[in-house]
Amino acid sequence: MNNPLDSLNPQQQQAVTAGPGPVLVLAGPGSGKTRVLTQRITYLINSLGVRPYNILAVTFTNKAAREMEVRISGMTGEQTQWLTLGTFHSICARILRREAGDLPFNSNFVIFDQDDQISLVKLALKELNLDDKRFRPMGVHEAISNAKNELILPDAFTIQSYRDETVQRVYKRYQELLLANNALDFDDLLLWTAFLLEEKSAAREKYAHRYEHILVDEFQDTNFAQYTLLKHISSFHRNIFVVGDTDQSIYGWRGADYRNVLRFEKDYPDSQTVLLEQNYRSTQSILDVATAIIDRNPYRTPKRLFTERGEGRKAIVSESYDDHTEAAFVVESIVKSVSAKLAQPGDFAVMYRTNAQSRVLEEAFLAVNMPYKLVGAQRFYGRREIKDIIAFLRLVHNPDDEISLTRIINIPPRGIGDKTFYSLRAAAGRLGCSSGAVLLQLAKKGEVPELESLSPRSKSSLGQISRLLADWYSSKSRLSPLGLMDRILNDVDYHFYIDDGTDEGHERWENVMELRRLAAEYPEDGLVDFLEQVALVSDQDTLESNSNVPTLLTLHAAKGLEFPVVFIVGLNEGLLPHSRSFDDPEAMMEERRLMYVGITRAMDRLYLVFSQNRRAYGFTEPVNPSRFLADIPYHLLEEINPTNPNRYSRSQLENHPERWHVSNTSSVKMEEVQQHFHPGMRVLHPSWGEGMVLNSRVQDRDEIVDIFFENLGMKKVVASLANLEIKT
Repeated sequence: MNNPLDSLNPQQQQAVTAGPGPVLVLAGPGSGKTRVLTQRITYLINSLGVRPYNILAVTFTNKAAREMEVRISGMTGEQTQWLTLGTFHSICARILRREAGDLPFNSNFVIFDQDDQISLVKLALKELNLDDKRFRPMGVHEAISNAKNELILPDAFTIQSYRDETVQRVYKRYQELLLANNALDFDDLLLWTAFLLEEKSAAREKYAHRYEHILVDEFQDTNFAQYTLLKHISSFHRNIFVVGDTDQSIYGWRGADYRNVLRFEKDYPDSQTVLLEQNYRSTQSILDVATAIIDRNPYRTPKRLFTERGEGRKAIVSESYDDHTEAAFVVESIVKSVSAKLAQPGDFAVMYRTNAQSRVLEEAFLAVNMPYKLVGAQRFYGRREIKDIIAFLRLVHNPDDEISLTRIINIPPRGIGDKTFYSLRAAAGRLGCSSGAVLLQLAKKGEVPELESLSPRSKSSLGQISRLLADWYSSKSRLSPLGLMDRILNDVDYHFYIDDGTDEGHERWENVMELRRLAAEYPEDGLVDFLEQVALVSDQDTLESNSNVPTLLTLHAAKGLEFPVVFIVGLNEGLLPHSRSFDDPEAMMEERRLMYVGITRAMDRLYLVFSQNRRAYGFTEPVNPSRFLADIPYHLLEEINPTNPNRYSRSQLENHPERWHVSNTSSVKMEEVQQHFHPGMRVLHPSWGEGMVLNSRVQDRDEIVDIFFENLGMKKVVASLANLEIKT
């Protein structure tokens, strides 16, 4: 029988077989860190005889956890059900449900998603008579989230200004509202677990003794709360095995702190450090470009990335006139490669710094009728119909969930207006309970004296929803998540409500059916697990891996993914690096790491694309190329300049240290392109139908046509790509 360790390189073997005690594995991109983690767990079980029950493994996405579980099960031949494997948030949720007796909420708490959290901040602002235009809910919530990540409760919140004082007041009320709803937000899952282990020695000893070995993926993305959790749980056995790469820490804006790697080395001076430098994903030329970028960052452990995949082709640098021609270049390049059968559509990824950049790219794909998938667009679980059904299920699970009740109390419409709902909430306040509890009491007794002032119609409407809620609540222990969902859908006739006969209506109902298919995977007692799954799912968890179309995504969303061909677009000062980083050295270092992450997603081909001009606030303005381009040695690059192929010669570029910081004056000869479309002309587009030309101009050696389509309105198309037919 082959030894699994024989398939590992020497550095990987050193990591997998490391002795007891703390271990820090600094893993370069594409170096097989997931393989090392799974092999380490397998080694602990098969070679050292450690029981799965005594192993805790933490990942950053549910998708990564599922992949690791499948691999480990295949290699150990054991059931992995006793292995604690999941994300920080899912593991903390399980701990909090077990230990709820020591906490100020019940074990049937619900987890509020981003929209719910913002709604609660808005409610807190309203109750405190604060102007939500002056104190933006998103900004206030961000400040609260940052405090929680640092394990700072409202009473300890640092006050240095009037705004800080206001945030502290909102934070305090926000927490009170969460507890009143028997709800936690994402940050609470970490916060309450950290305080549980800090304050309750019995709980700390219970978990510290149980988990003999703790393994952590993406350690550079942990925040202070997560680091504190790990210290508590590893305090007895001290067998903590962390894998990460400070060069790939790109989530500082949500509390991640790459300095936890430095804290680890300080807190565990006896730790072993292993470098994983062999890359299995990219060609050497791509790795050399990435190294040239990241080597400019200070405070890092240098790594010499190498691969056995060969030198590969040089990275391509492309300059365009503006963001529209930049997008056209990307789409044209993909179309040519696919047409020549050099690649499949799904081989391509187009990455950018901000979500707003996707619009121009989407227009370019639509212009040539090429399908694509957009990561980070409206998520499946963020759709109206999905949030409705989840709200119904959450309310049945936890009748104190005021946010869910607010959402569904009049869905479908049953005559419960704001006045009636206000009366219900007022009655709950007088009774010292939640609105859901009042409804259950109404269903049980047939009346609630505090609601006697309501009109007969309002009483009837509340009676209807109260009886439904009571019936669902009494049935939840006997029904699976799917059975309960079907009961709710049938009782409220949700199909008739959501599907109005239009294409959009049909699509919404199809989304509900997709949610049913997910619910069908859970057993009779699986409601809690189902609700946690949908609350903690991430964009990457829902990314389809089998659709053969180009992927459009932000650089932040690209972490953990890989593609044969990668375009990084918008490589201009102010975009990447982002303008917010210009006066902040820490932020600038993270921008450089973001660029590094994007580059190292590429397996075979890398395109770096920038433009001379970009449109902002309705105006086209000259922009400079990204400073990161100047860090790349010219011999690693191949230049394609669609704006003017003869603009630079190799000798000019090699001898010009500021070669990328060029004049933004276009050198395009407009007369070289003949205009075929004129105002008033009728044209036919293969996808958008008939329209009228409003304007036409030559730009970046192509004809740009503004067309008004009756059903779509104004569209801008590139004539050479749009396949327009002139109507005579």
